[in-house]
Amino acid sequence: MTTDQDLKMDGQPATSVFATKGTDVTPKKDKGVVKVVKRQGLDEERPMIGDRVTVHYTGKLLSGKKFDCSRERKEPFSFNVGKGQVLKAWDIGVMSMQRGEVCTLLCKPEYAYGSAGNPDKIPPSSSVVFEMELLKFEGEALTGDSGIIRRIKVKGDGYMNPNDGASVEVHLEGKCDGRRFDCRDVSFIVGEAEDKGVPLGVDRAMDKMQKGECCLLYLKQKYGFGSEGKPELKIGPYKDIVYEVTLKSFQRAKESWEMDLPEKLELAAVVKQKGNQYFKVGLHHQAVAQYQRIVLWLEMECGTGMEQQKRIQSYMLTAHLNLALCFLRTKEYTQVVENCNKVVELDEHNEKALYRRGEARLLRNEFSLAMEDFQHVLQVNPSNRAAHAQISICQSKIKEHHEQDKKTYANMFQKFAERDAKVRKTKRRRDECLRNGMNGEVGIKRRRRSQDGPSAK
Repeated sequence: MTTDQDLKMDGQPATSVFATKGTDVTPKKDKGVVKVVKRQGLDEERPMIGDRVTVHYTGKLLSGKKFDCSRERKEPFSFNVGKGQVLKAWDIGVMSMQRGEVCTLLCKPEYAYGSAGNPDKIPPSSSVVFEMELLKFEGEALTGDSGIIRRIKVKGDGYMNPNDGASVEVHLEGKCDGRRFDCRDVSFIVGEAEDKGVPLGVDRAMDKMQKGECCLLYLKQKYGFGSEGKPELKIGPYKDIVYEVTLKSFQRAKESWEMDLPEKLELAAVVKQKGNQYFKVGLHHQAVAQYQRIVLWLEMECGTGMEQQKRIQSYMLTAHLNLALCFLRTKEYTQVVENCNKVVELDEHNEKALYRRGEARLLRNEFSLAMEDFQHVLQVNPSNRAAHAQISICQSKIKEHHEQDKKTYANMFQKFAERDAKVRKTKRRRDECLRNGMNGEVGIKRRRRSQDGPSAK
């Protein structure tokens, strides 16, 4: 039979070590998670809510029995801290650690496996001990290209987030190279933050935030002030910036299902105009957000009469065509093709969609497909000079591609021939050596027989 004192730390009962050297790291100070540092961390920085952390851990019962260990699997474990993805004790304990720190956590049942325990591993209502090593941590990526990284300083309230078109009130503090260039309270519409001089990255982060949340946003230049910079704020081109953002309040916009068709059509006209304004001044990402709202509202609508159906189709065609044009500017050619395909589904002879799809395919080196699109354009409008020019470019590219293939294959075949010749040459030498060796042995035998003379009878 085992007791709580079976688990040792530095030669002493674990419970005694936690009682004398441990620190209560729980917010409530109820000793639900008590920590003993075994090795200090490398710096003062600690993980924030939502950070992606990577740890090694070993879990034991107070009896000393080991029930889990990442090191034995030779694979560390990663999770987003403070998000409820792991045991409550882990969220609390890891957020108290520094990078490189090793510590031991004594966790009460209510912070670990609760009254139920874990079948075959953790008895009901058991306290457990975890040895943790914090290997690394990094902010939460809000975009696929990691252009917006969020680190939450203060967690917000509830589970509601601002949606596209919501009215938000925020406090902003912006820094570049350690210098503060922006500090203000500002209100704006999500998707239209540019109107108030708020960068795209802050706008994009809004739908991930909750009321009362305070976070740091690390913005790559694409989501900051881009290639132009912000001269009036003394920010040069291609600069990464950091914003501390506090969401003070927000009012959600109506969702698509909360609006009737006449309301959607009325808003589509306003949003289309807004998107066009952004496009004209080169704010293509902001324009995309506006045109995508039209698609979201109308893609599932059919209308009740011919007039409504025509208006829906007109807005959908315009939205997809404009999205394709924006994505051409941002060099997202797959998105161009997808949006043009949507237009062609509605109007198979749409000249603009065919031409823009051809442009995207040409830029993706899909020369034959691009030429088919430009040829289709000429079937629709034989006088389209740009399509004629693009076909010539496609033909030239296809010819270049074929010539390159010939050179590639010629070099390949030449290498094969050289290799085969080398193999044959090596084989001939080997055969010659073998024949010479055999001839030499025959000659030696003959000389030996001649020296021995006739055998005795």
